[in-house]
Amino acid sequence: MKQVTRRDFFKTSAVAAAMATAIPVVAASKSVWAQAPSDRLRLGCIGLGQMGRGDAGEFNRLTDIVAICDVDEQYGIANALRMNLGKRDAKGKVVKPDAYKDYRRILERNDIDVVCIATPDHWHVKIAVEALMAGKHVFCQKPLTLTLEENQIIRRACEKYQKTFQIGTWRRCQKNQFVLATLLVRKGYLGEVKKITCDLRGCPTSGDIPKRDVPASLDWEMWQGPAPRYDFLADMKSSRSNGVFGDTRCHRMFRYWYEYSGGKFTDWGAHYIDAALWAINLQTQGTGPVSIDGANAHHPVEFKDGYPTVDNRYNASDSFDIKALFENGLEMRVVSDSPDGDGILFEGTKGRIHVNQGRCKGKPVEELPPNAFTDDDYRELFHGKPLEGHKENFIRCIREGGMCISDVVSHVQAMNTCHLCAIAARLNRVVKWDPKTETIIGDEQAASFFSRQETKGYEIPRNF
Repeated sequence: MKQVTRRDFFKTSAVAAAMATAIPVVAASKSVWAQAPSDRLRLGCIGLGQMGRGDAGEFNRLTDIVAICDVDEQYGIANALRMNLGKRDAKGKVVKPDAYKDYRRILERNDIDVVCIATPDHWHVKIAVEALMAGKHVFCQKPLTLTLEENQIIRRACEKYQKTFQIGTWRRCQKNQFVLATLLVRKGYLGEVKKITCDLRGCPTSGDIPKRDVPASLDWEMWQGPAPRYDFLADMKSSRSNGVFGDTRCHRMFRYWYEYSGGKFTDWGAHYIDAALWAINLQTQGTGPVSIDGANAHHPVEFKDGYPTVDNRYNASDSFDIKALFENGLEMRVVSDSPDGDGILFEGTKGRIHVNQGRCKGKPVEELPPNAFTDDDYRELFHGKPLEGHKENFIRCIREGGMCISDVVSHVQAMNTCHLCAIAARLNRVVKWDPKTETIIGDEQAASFFSRQETKGYEIPRNF
């Protein structure tokens, strides 16, 4: 394959048909920690914003990063190349990765085993499906999906291609926070859990964001990809020297626009709703809420039929109190503010605990005997693997086989609830859901949000 030089890689930005060639990857039986340099997995990074660069830095310890890709030369590529990324040659010198602006250049390389996807949410499933079709193992940042339909697409792709797939919900590997909370719940220390409150915080609001010329380093067409087309907006409060804007329709602020994300419902919901359902072991296919009440949701701009009527201000919900009811009688409140602060409050017949990324607290925690949980308890939770870092778990599963701690099936079950919260909030009413058939019941307008129209030329592959 002809390599794209640093001079011409920015010229390639048009999206063509999806890759369909399966590229075999040879599994190794050696320990993750006993890799010879020639045996290290070769990784390509797609998306190099703040989260993507963080992922790349962590993977750089465990793999050889041989290629990177971003649609913004300055914000993504230039900042990533300042890091000590790459592979070491025989003399220990770091060989910098090849850089591309078109992610398909990474997928077509036979020498790449793994891809890390850290693009904005509206690109996740398209790239992930094409990566699976190209024979790659996949690490994809959360939230994995943008719609209910995408949940089904990616689950089906993973079933077909059988590659190792980890979602970036790293809180599942926090021993003294979410792992502890999960074991407390599953081992009965709280009794029967009757109510769960997930505090996601609300999205920020903005004033009118002015239209600007697209920076020369950014391929705005490619950044928008499958999403609808809008003008580039940025208030330029922040210095452009590091590629960061203030309020904008791009880069770090994409989560506050429903066009590219689900707001906090999918951003923090992918952590807290996911961890809550994980703890109560309610993440098997066919489970989920049956009723989601979005009447108490506020948006910073006026909505009509579930769509914002203003296109130059953040539009994702800034304040909400959603009530989701499950078949077993469990009530889950998804809120933007609560007395305990961000995190998850579990309320059971024997006690209550509150957990977030900083700590797990409550009387059951204080009264927990020393060494209450054994290595076998942790291994049972981790599908037979040791409790370790999120990316270490991913690499171990590639090497040894088995299921990652954040697998696609359990994640998309949580994402069903996240997306339903967003739909109910956008319509300000109750939405009924059949978790077994995965359909919205008796509401044609709500059901129209099951999928989104994709811009022509950027469709997700479905015929596999």
